[in-house]
Amino acid sequence: MAHHWKRKLIYLYAKIVRDDGSPSYIARGWAIGMFIGCVIPMSAQLVISIPLSFVLRGSKIGAALGTFITNPVTVLFIYPAQCWVGNKIIGGDLTWEATEKAARGIVKLDFSGFLHLGGDLIASFFIGGFLLAAVCTPITYFGVYHLVVRYRRIKAALKAKRMAQKAEKTKAE
Repeated sequence: MAHHWKRKLIYLYAKIVRDDGSPSYIARGWAIGMFIGCVIPMSAQLVISIPLSFVLRGSKIGAALGTFITNPVTVLFIYPAQCWVGNKIIGGDLTWEATEKAARGIVKLDFSGFLHLGGDLIASFFIGGFLLAAVCTPITYFGVYHLVVRYRRIKAALKAKRMAQKAEKTKAE
């Protein structure tokens, strides 16, 4: 199981650092995806994140993959937590159990069904989502930015080293 996750993380890392564009372009796309993944219900995330990445000039691949913070596995934890936090912020009285049950309904519904859940739950979802996004989006931007810069710096150093070795070898002959 650990090997499976390690492979997935290596694949994700490769997707991040090998994307074309400047580090800020790549990081902006991932931050857009993270923001939309935290705030918008799953069924509408890609429809919003990809056009938004065109407008904000971010990586389209990053915007799409960044939304995957919310997927059928993680939403079982993220949606209840964000609804509960949002409910507490607006002064609601939903218990954790009630919030968890209602949030599971969000997972099962499409976007139009989401609108029938009730004003308090919808408000809780979005307020909690904005709070989660306010925390996760800057972390994503700066984390991805530094991953890309570091990868490119290491890659350039290795290339320079190979070229120097090749020049030495040619000089010796």
